[in-house]
Amino acid sequence: MDFGLQRFSRVSCARPWGDEEMSISNANSPAPGGVCLDHTGHFVPDPEAARAALTGMGFTVTPFSAQVVPDPEGGAPKLTGTGNVCVMLPEGYLEFLVHTADTPIGLEFRAALDRRAGLHLAAFGVADAEARHAELAEAGFDMRPLVHFSREVETEGGSATAAFTVARLQAGAMPEGRVQILTHHAPEAMWQPRWTAHENAARALRAVVVSAPDPAEAADRFARFLGRPAEPFGPGFRVPLDQGAVEVLPEPEAEALAGVAVEPGRPCFVALRIGVADPAALAARLGAESVGEAWRLPFDPALGRGAWLFEA
Repeated sequence: MDFGLQRFSRVSCARPWGDEEMSISNANSPAPGGVCLDHTGHFVPDPEAARAALTGMGFTVTPFSAQVVPDPEGGAPKLTGTGNVCVMLPEGYLEFLVHTADTPIGLEFRAALDRRAGLHLAAFGVADAEARHAELAEAGFDMRPLVHFSREVETEGGSATAAFTVARLQAGAMPEGRVQILTHHAPEAMWQPRWTAHENAARALRAVVVSAPDPAEAADRFARFLGRPAEPFGPGFRVPLDQGAVEVLPEPEAEALAGVAVEPGRPCFVALRIGVADPAALAARLGAESVGEAWRLPFDPALGRGAWLFEA
């Protein structure tokens, strides 16, 4: 099948578990030609309520950080419109965004949050977001101008600047939400070892699950955007990446998997697959249900509608 874009070569984004030479920052820095599921984003109204819910699930949560962009005239950095707390996994991370300013992005955020709290963002890591931005635009994708984001993060020795180049589609180009490609310029500032150890032994962001009225159409969009083929996956499709995947299911099957209808009639993100050391250790938690080889737990109301799928 021809998806109309030059495909990335299949390059490993991370070495196997157990390789003592692997650094977490290298695991989250795709090699040239690689593409990984870098992170997902919940839109939430209250960062402290999100923190409490995540801590209660056994996650370690980073401090709150407001996102900024450089002032082109050399003044103080300007708010992008959102800030976050994060759960940093050894492979990938989970972002929980809140509104900070009525910028264009901030207003888009508020409109999405007014519809519902929950998963609204999927970001994919590449080695060169600027080059991929040009390829996508040439292929006919409706792209926003390339942007350079940064935010200050605490380190054990003081602070550091986490910087990113982000290639984003125009609002509405992907009805599931905000879909983007990015390159990390200082992964060591993001993936600090003190944030990547979790009581629930979470290790990896393995997949984001999409509910779609037309799974073939949604899978084709993601395949073209990511430069990777969609493969049959049960009643739907899966776009496998070097690290992580996108799963696209018909609405009834997605609702059965997530245990809840997230946004009927509209393509949307409904669940996250999280790799953990021992999924059975989560079985005793209130609301846990066995779904295939995974244990499903609903998102706390502070995180919106949807579900965790914890698997080995």
